[in-house]
Amino acid sequence: MENRIYQMIALSQKARKLVAGEFACKQAVLENEALLVIVATDASKNTKKLFNDKAGYRQIPCVEWGTKEKLGNILGKEPRAVIAVVDINFATKISQMIRNRE
Repeated sequence: MENRIYQMIALSQKARKLVAGEFACKQAVLENEALLVIVATDASKNTKKLFNDKAGYRQIPCVEWGTKEKLGNILGKEPRAVIAVVDINFATKISQMIRNRE
């Protein structure tokens, strides 16, 4: 199931419906473009708190899942602590897949 979630994340990036990196994700959250925020489990406490607070205030779902290394690898980039999905269909599907896994 974990691989299917990573595949869905990669597919959302190919469709240009995903934002990666702390700065870009923060902008997406502040502009209410983000529909789902995924924070890596090995991200710093400050990063986790920042995105939980900002997303929570705007009622945007924020989940801890994956590692920085794997999130970066699946996107073909350096390790990423945070990604944000900006499409309702991808956000809903990825969120359901993560919830069903837990």
